[in-house]
Amino acid sequence: MEIKATDVKALREKTGAGMMDCKKALTDSDGDFIAAERLLREWGMAGVEKRAGRTTKEGRIFVAQNESELALAELACETDFVARNADFISAGTKIAETALQQKASGPNESLEGLAKEIASRIKENIALKRVAFFKAEANETLHAYLHGEGRIGVVVKFRANDPAAFKNEKVAAFVHDVALHVAAFNPMFLDESKVPQTWISEQKEIFQKQVDLDEKMKNKPPKVLEGILAGKLRKLFSEVCLVDQGFVRDEKISVATALEQVSKETGYQLAIVEYYFTKVGQS
Repeated sequence: MEIKATDVKALREKTGAGMMDCKKALTDSDGDFIAAERLLREWGMAGVEKRAGRTTKEGRIFVAQNESELALAELACETDFVARNADFISAGTKIAETALQQKASGPNESLEGLAKEIASRIKENIALKRVAFFKAEANETLHAYLHGEGRIGVVVKFRANDPAAFKNEKVAAFVHDVALHVAAFNPMFLDESKVPQTWISEQKEIFQKQVDLDEKMKNKPPKVLEGILAGKLRKLFSEVCLVDQGFVRDEKISVATALEQVSKETGYQLAIVEYYFTKVGQS
């Protein structure tokens, strides 16, 4: 039977499939629109399975948020071209919004189904790599920052003695700046209290070996050597702990000092509760 161009166009607009695929589906289904749509879904999913082994190093991070909750999702793909595709972005946004509604703390069947759906339309290997969920308690706020077309995603959680603090312009600007800082420096830990003791012990062993192998240290008194080792550890904390790092807006002061200054200037007691960093393609 003759397949009308208007039917092909209508099927393409509804499914997002290619023109030739739509025409073939309508031909194979004798012009039955519903059957043709089902065929396209079947073919699309088959295509997804065939493409599943391809590398997905590109993609985008998406965020959805309400007053006290936030969901972050990373949708991975093969090419940066697809990562900028409007349908891909729409699908990622929907996944994040659905994750927020579900309070999903990781990928699940329904969210992965949305990823497969867009993969069948775009015909590239697309996978839901990660989903994270955050909740702010009383006197807390969540702030998300996406950098580089969603290639880096950051979430920071702050606490204040008064929820009105987060409506203050200086406080809000500082919260955003801390998110920028995390995106730029990707600290390993929030502060010294969050550093595992096993990690500290490993670093101490490394520093001790460095001192033992340094000829200049051979004749130094034990107390001096203890001070040198302690200094090395303090310097390491300033490099890996968020609050001890030089602040992104003024590296002459630490993030902790900047926090104290904002607290003093605004009259609110502020604290960084936690942060989250992720990057497209990061394992």
